[in-house]
Amino acid sequence: MRVIGICRFSYPALGGFKRMHETVEAREAYLYDPARMALRFRHFEALTLPSVAAQSDDDFTFLIVTGENMPPHWRDRLQDITAAVPQIRILPCPPMRHRVAMQAAIKEELGDDLTESMQFRLDDDDAVALGFVQGLRWFARATAKMRRKWRYVAFDYNRGYSVRLSAEGIEAEEVISHFWACGLAMLFRPGDPRTVMNFGHHKLHHEMPTLINPAPPMYLRAHHGDNDTGEAQTPKGLRPLDDALRERFLRDFNVDEDRVKALFAAPSARAG
Repeated sequence: MRVIGICRFSYPALGGFKRMHETVEAREAYLYDPARMALRFRHFEALTLPSVAAQSDDDFTFLIVTGENMPPHWRDRLQDITAAVPQIRILPCPPMRHRVAMQAAIKEELGDDLTESMQFRLDDDDAVALGFVQGLRWFARATAKMRRKWRYVAFDYNRGYSVRLSAEGIEAEEVISHFWACGLAMLFRPGDPRTVMNFGHHKLHHEMPTLINPAPPMYLRAHHGDNDTGEAQTPKGLRPLDDALRERFLRDFNVDEDRVKALFAAPSARAG
């Protein structure tokens, strides 16, 4: 079974954002604004990258789709910080419809597509637990007989943490979610023309059987000024980490609060 994750990193898609722009050039100007890019890199380096790099099961691919016109210094930085993670592939892509671009990236990675594939999506400012890939394989094995006649099935780890990062460290709140992308994956049969990007993650349970596991906590979902999800989802109960949670974030997510403080306190982090 193939396991493939996909991440959109400042990709100027036609659609796919709640913030709309009239032209591709306007969207690129927004995406590649220095202050915004600094914010995205801080979160990516503090959350997404360490959690992907330290997965307990390293047999997976993580696709990062970027824009062809990303400024060279940002493109080079992304290449540099991911170079040591063999599972990561960076794919520059011309502007096109969001789901079309992501689907094409996954299908290209699948190649001849001769085996089942577990597919997941992850934002560039979120993290998954180090047992995420291993857990998805467990889900697939444990449900093989049950899902024999199902074309699609979704697996959802619905417990995790909302987090906010700053130079002072990490604030967190434990949450139980409803089909958030960061704890979710879909299993596809060989040769299926659709991918995880052909489905809205909040409505998967309207279209297919879904299996939910509320333990263990499997994601960290960041909140900050550049979220594209709207203020309605901003958590109200964020609190500084205590010693036990600080240890859990490092052990289970490879997220180091001292590293977070350093990234957010660095002069470059305040650019713009």
